[in-house]
Amino acid sequence: NSRKMDEVHGSGGYDSDFSDGDEGGESSEGRKHEEEILQKPFQNSRHSKVAHRSFHSNEVDREEARNRRAHIISLNAFERHKKFVGDYILYYGGQMADFKRSVQNDLDVLRENHRFLWRDEDEEDMTWEKELAKKYYDKLFKEYCIADVSRYRENKFGFRWRTENEVVSGKGQFQCGNKHCESDEGLKSWEVNFAYVEHGEKRNALVKLRRINDITALICLIDLFF
Repeated sequence: NSRKMDEVHGSGGYDSDFSDGDEGGESSEGRKHEEEILQKPFQNSRHSKVAHRSFHSNEVDREEARNRRAHIISLNAFERHKKFVGDYILYYGGQMADFKRSVQNDLDVLRENHRFLWRDEDEEDMTWEKELAKKYYDKLFKEYCIADVSRYRENKFGFRWRTENEVVSGKGQFQCGNKHCESDEGLKSWEVNFAYVEHGEKRNALVKLRRINDITALICLIDLFF
């Protein structure tokens, strides 16, 4: 009878179908799952994560880059230029005098590179200074000249082409072509050979000039030929 009771209650060598073989009848996976269910949303995990050192270093680098960019943007063009030049010298070596800012303005560039007439050979090996002077030359009107004859007794004369404003006002065509004369009566056209020295080279050009038909004008123009 005792043997039969053991068989009924499972003590006769039969294992339970619900046993997982662990003490206490509960597995480690079950306990972990239960802990996740019971954990509150705002509760930190049992093992908090620690930021890696490289992550902190990258964040610091990004913050420094943002600060440098903000500083460079706040500078004007010339201040940025000085900063970049200073960084270049600091890294590659050299002297600040090699990067000294030129005080030459556009008018100085035009005076140094201006030509009364541009030829094909003048446009060889063009620099930005020459291109600036050529661009100004192309805007001039080359039919009549404006003359400066204030030093004609020294046999020195100055001629230049007219600007757009002078063409609109009629200066040099409907007014006397002398720089210091505004008369518009008794004008006569003269075509003379203008000999000049430019960039160390002697040149000449045939130009037209509107002048008053008087003795002073004739003397000036005669001096042009001799």
